[in-house]
Amino acid sequence: MYKPRHFDMDDRQVISDFMRAQSFALLVSTTDGVPVASHIPLLLDETGNGKGKLLGHLAKANPQWQAFDGETEALVIFWGPHTYISPSWYETDVGVPTWNYVTVHAYGKPAIIDDPEAVRQGQARLVDAYESDATDNWSMDVLPDDYIDKMLKGIVSFEMPIDRIEGKFKLSQNRTPGDRAGAIKGLRATGDAEAREVARLMAEYNSDD
Repeated sequence: MYKPRHFDMDDRQVISDFMRAQSFALLVSTTDGVPVASHIPLLLDETGNGKGKLLGHLAKANPQWQAFDGETEALVIFWGPHTYISPSWYETDVGVPTWNYVTVHAYGKPAIIDDPEAVRQGQARLVDAYESDATDNWSMDVLPDDYIDKMLKGIVSFEMPIDRIEGKFKLSQNRTPGDRAGAIKGLRATGDAEAREVARLMAEYNSDD
């Protein structure tokens, strides 16, 4: 990923929090030299040493998993809010439009999880990560074992130890404080929820203005 120094995010806690908050990600790999991609939820597991690992699953009918040999590199893209930035918001007279966004790229070599109990526990952890009081904290425990076994036979679980990770938070750090303030004001005035979230992030990560 191209990362000008202004936008490079290397704070691991910020990156981890972002990956958990934006956990519906794009998994990109290659099969016979052809790129393939799937949009899936992923669970970040940071237990143990290293950079952690990503846990997920694909439908067994999805052929992408067949290339998960633990040796071939794949890419996972996490993306957050993004929006157009108009130069009309800047205090600087001369400028061009741009796009602000936040993203994290994680690289690793996915491998299949074969142990049935590990697969079941992994799915339970994934459910628990998304359930809340708003969803009555639903649990797989309410399902009959034979039904769970049947459903698990339709998926392929995998883990991807993270070998390297890149974060890019492009939030006008290369602009003057006045230009940033004008863009934040302009985004807030749009009334668009995603634009307002970008404005919030711009204010947060330019808090030294």
